[in-house]
Amino acid sequence: MQVRVLVPQDAAEFQRLRLEGLRESPTAFSSSYEDERDNDAAKVAERISPDSRRAIFGAFEGNELVGLAGFHREGGRKLEHKAFIWGMYVTPRYRRHGIGRQLIERVISHAAESPGLRRINLGVNAVNSGAIALYEAVGFTSYGVERAFLIVDGIEQDEIHMAYVIARA
Repeated sequence: MQVRVLVPQDAAEFQRLRLEGLRESPTAFSSSYEDERDNDAAKVAERISPDSRRAIFGAFEGNELVGLAGFHREGGRKLEHKAFIWGMYVTPRYRRHGIGRQLIERVISHAAESPGLRRINLGVNAVNSGAIALYEAVGFTSYGVERAFLIVDGIEQDEIHMAYVIARA
């Protein structure tokens, strides 16, 4: 298993796995399959291009992208000490093999190398006990719940807000 930053050449694989995740786990994401299915290759390539504030990490089994985790640092002087993780997804046949943990640990490592970054935030659906356990196992702690953060097929979904504090020497 290789975990690395995605580059524009990975756009097709990213779009394939992203759409799979949006379709397979609609309550895990604020975006929907319908919102993203028509994104053209150029738009996807631009979206995944890493820069000093953002990166998308991918887990590859051979040439197949099997997991994703997005990282985005907030902007502005008063917020740039924070970043957030978005779009975390591992394809079902590769779950429970430590891939999610590898992705999150790689994001944490990347964040720790970012000067001045103190905190990584994320949101997770309150019913996703597996993801919550993973985040807690690597050091995230809960700091609140947003009720009805999504409505999917008429059903309200609650979101747990979690944070990881970066240790600085």
